[in-house]
Amino acid sequence: MDVRPLAPALGAEVTSIDLTAVGRETFEAILDVWSRYLVLVLPRQRLTDEELAAFSRHFGQLDMAPPVEATRVDGYSGSRLPEVTVISNVVANGKPIGALGAGEAEWHTDMSYHDVPPSASLLYALEIPPAGGDTSFCSMYAAYDTLPADLLRSIRDRIAIHDITYTSAGDLRKGITPVQDVTQTPGARHPLVRIHPLTKRKALFLGRRRNGYIVGLPVPESEALLDRLWAHATQERFVFTHRWSVGDIVIWDNRCVMHRREAFDPQSRRIMHRTQVKGEVPVAAAA
Repeated sequence: MDVRPLAPALGAEVTSIDLTAVGRETFEAILDVWSRYLVLVLPRQRLTDEELAAFSRHFGQLDMAPPVEATRVDGYSGSRLPEVTVISNVVANGKPIGALGAGEAEWHTDMSYHDVPPSASLLYALEIPPAGGDTSFCSMYAAYDTLPADLLRSIRDRIAIHDITYTSAGDLRKGITPVQDVTQTPGARHPLVRIHPLTKRKALFLGRRRNGYIVGLPVPESEALLDRLWAHATQERFVFTHRWSVGDIVIWDNRCVMHRREAFDPQSRRIMHRTQVKGEVPVAAAA
């Protein structure tokens, strides 16, 4: 296979590979490239959902789609596999066929509000709008490695609550009551610095900004510290932005990468199919 780096901090395009016939040796090569570049773009793919799920399983056991994202609409010939989530703004028979609509999706880590977030996410482009909808990724390795000394001291051994209240598109999740006091935010508690189980590298682990809280700090101190961390982690030098084409599959390491999506014209159609791989409980990096 051919590998072309896409940005200084992360991202590589991988071509000359048949994803329907990936054996152990080929997957080991993919895994090696993935561990170095964190985000892989595999263009010009033509896969069924069954083939997408089969390739995704090389990375591990697949998660089921979250209930809020598991919309299935009669008359739409999209995925019927429980492991495949439809990400779309399209409405069929008066109902959305998928999740997240056409608005901006803020920087986030997929499902970090769970005790065991997914290790990897794979997104496959079936239809794309003529403009907008680009997805950006940032390296949380690079963000950690460049932390100023005072900021590094401030987060040592700290735990943060990852809010479950809102989606990355800003929508209130079904059955969740919003809170006014962030110290009471519902969601998982994870270390601010985690160790990657395979590479053993340290990465910031922020999740999503809204309703985030650093356990044990007065709220004003937590807010100020989180604001500094987010401003540092999302600097342009740590970011790669992907402009989608039909047939693209993008794979990112959810343990050391955050991502966001630009808004696009809601009158345009955008259909993506997503899989995600079960992960591990985040382990705090030693001080």
